[in-house]
Parts: sequence; structure tokens; C-alpha cells
Amino acid sequence: MQNNKSNAAALLPLLAFLVLFIGTGIYLTSTGTEFAFYQLPAPVAILPAIVLAIWIGKEEINQKIDTFLKGVGDSNIITMCIIYLLAGGFASVAKAIGGVESTVNLGLSIIPASLVLPGIFMISAFISTAMGTSMGTIAAIAPIAVEVANKTDISVAITVGAVVAGAMFGDNLSMISDTTIAATKTQGCSMKDKFKFNLLIALPAAILTIIILLIMSTNGTVSNIEGYNFLKVIPYLLILIMALIGINVFVVLTAGIVITGMVGFITTQEYTLLQFSKDIYGGFTGMQEILILSLLIGGLGELIKQQGGIEFLIRVIDKITSKFSKGVNRVKVGEFGISAVVSLADICTANNTVAIIISGGIAKEIAEKNGVDPRRSASLLDIFSCVFQGLIPYGAQVLLAGSIAKISPIAIIPHIYYPIILGIAAIVAIITGFPRVKQVGM
Repeated sequence: MQNNKSNAAALLPLLAFLVLFIGTGIYLTSTGTEFAFYQLPAPVAILPAIVLAIWIGKEEINQKIDTFLKGVGDSNIITMCIIYLLAGGFASVAKAIGGVESTVNLGLSIIPASLVLPGIFMISAFISTAMGTSMGTIAAIAPIAVEVANKTDISVAITVGAVVAGAMFGDNLSMISDTTIAATKTQGCSMKDKFKFNLLIALPAAILTIIILLIMSTNGTVSNIEGYNFLKVIPYLLILIMALIGINVFVVLTAGIVITGMVGFITTQEYTLLQFSKDIYGGFTGMQEILILSLLIGGLGELIKQQGGIEFLIRVIDKITSKFSKGVNRVKVGEFGISAVVSLADICTANNTVAIIISGGIAKEIAEKNGVDPRRSASLLDIFSCVFQGLIPYGAQVLLAGSIAKISPIAIIPHIYYPIILGIAAIVAIITGFPRVKQVGM
């Protein structure tokens, strides 16, 4: 149920977190500090924001804490955290048995260096579209991207950025993605129709992204390509096949861990069941920071929503669209309003599915007031939630990629080209009215 309270002050904790975390990193960078954005751990930086959110709330302290815990325990947050653990376990075991290196060596022996970046993007987009989850895609492909960077002259930030970009392509378009389901259900259109509309906007953005990545890797060189053991590549191939079949991401990653361990037992004599268990746990512990941060962000997001921060943003956008929608361009005004509502909701919640659910009701109202086709409103909801989800430094996708690559999320964001281009393409689509179709359901 949507909260009816409207309170601009409820947004202050989020602002405080961003200023503290990003501001500290920028300041330390200016002073020449190495690994500047790692000096203040994000799970610690968010604590003052949580305290502020609890302090400014008008409810009883126990009620505010219950609200926070409700956000921490949200099914979307817990789902992400389990994926973190499984992803960490899979990546750790695959690395321990040499699976990542074998997969990269096989790929680089087949694919020219000039096609590495477009290849990473397209494979990630393919898997994400099939799986319906950007998180599972990043978990599977990011370790390979890191190893590719180690064997080429391409930076880790760029290769991992290509993975996140491809993952967000599928997150936006997949027929089994949570965002697609939420967008179509709230706007009252079929997933097939939404997919057709969405694809006409997303495909040109993807093609332009591929061209940019191709240009960036034109002068790329590959060094130190060693041999590979095809058996060690099998777990990645099986993950791809299971993703294409549409198997649940939890099953895919769990099976990946088990199969990778079995390959390790076969190919490496000294690899024991005990070492296998240690590698799994090592992967779990490697995800500790991102897991804690995601839980805390979930709690903070729930406090902001409960205290009226999201409702404030929605009402502001609604007033703006109502004011300007009396002109001849009311459809365009409505579409910009829908895009703004879901964008701000995602920035505040750091969860694109939740952002769509929160803003879906008001987006439908804006659409009906301004004559926006429900297929376009569903597409815009999904597009702009994914645009910002792929670019905010505290979003699960960027955090997971940074954790796997051992670099700051801030370093990756400038190289996640697809969400940026997708956002621009969507704005152009709103301005031009593309794709032009006959209105339905009005």
C-alpha cells in the first residue's frame, strides 16, 4: 500500500549518506590517497544516515526500528543477498580450480582483442535476457572480465563496466525479469507489447554501445595467453545453457558451485572436499561488505518511504506534470513525468523493482491524465529504473561488480555506457514520439 505522507525532510538521510561516502572519496582522491573510496567503508558511512532517519521520524522508537527491520528483511533485499553468497561461492571455487583462467584463455584464443569488449557486453546481455536477472549475470561473467583485463591492456573498470552494461540490457528487456512483470502489471499491458515497445528504444542504444566498445578496444593487445583445460570451462557453459532454458538463478548458481567442485576433483588431484568447502566459505566472506550494505540500504529505503520521502517526490512530479499538461504536448509532459517519478524512486530505494512498484500507481494516473499509451508508460518505467539502477554507486549491480573486481564502484560507473545511452535514447523517444503507434486502452 502506498504511503500518503509527504515529507521532504525524509530525504535528508539519503543525502547525508551520499555526501559522506562520495564526498570523503573525492576528498581523499584529491589528496592523492590510494584506494580513496575504500578508506571509508560504505556500510559504516551509511550508519549516520540510518541514525538520522530514525531520529527525524515522528513515530515511537520501537515502531521506527520495526520499519527499518522490515526494509532489511524485504524479500527483494534477501534475494540479492543470497545471490551475493552464491555468486561469491561460485567465483571463489571457479578461480581456485583455474576455471576462470581457462575460460579466458579459451576466449582470447578465439576472439581477437579488438572484439573483446563488445563480446563481453553481448554475452552479458544475452545471459541476462535469458535469466531475467542482472545480478546472476554479473556474478557469472564479472570474474571472467577481470581476468580478461589482466591479460590485455584494457582496464578492469572498462571490462567490468561492459558486464554491468550488458546485464542491465537484459534486466530491462527480459520477459521473466521482475522489472518487466512489475511494469506491465502496474500499467495494465501485456509483457509482449511492452517488450516490442521497449526493444525499439533499447536496441539502437545497444548497437551504439557495441560500436563505442569496439572503438575502445580497436588497439587492444593480448599478452600471456596460456593453455586451457576445456573441462574447467564446462561450468560456465552449463550456466549459460541453464540460463537460456530459463532455470531459476538460485538453481543455476548452486548447480554451478557443485559442478565446478566436481571438475576440480577430476582435474586437480590435490583438490579435496575440505578445500572445496573452504573455497565456498571464502567466497561467502568475500561478499560480506556488499551484503551488509545492501541490508542497511534496504532498511534506510524503507524508513525514507515510510516517512514520506518517496511520496514527496511523487507529488512534486505530479504537480509539475499537471501544470504543464494542459498544452498540446501533454503526452510528452506525461512521459517525462513518469520517467522522473521512477528515476527518483530508484535513486532513493536503490532497487529498480521496488521503484517501479512504488511509482507504478502514480505513473498510471499520470498516463491516464495525459493520454500516454500504457505500453509506453510500462516501457519508460522499466527503462528509467534500469538506467539509474545501473549507475548509482550504492546499487546492488555496481556494488557486486566492484566487489568481484576489487575496485571502487565509483571507478566502474563512468564505463557503464549502455544505461547512459539508453537514457538518452529514451529521452529522444519521448521528444520525437517514437515509436509511433495507435493508442490503445484510452
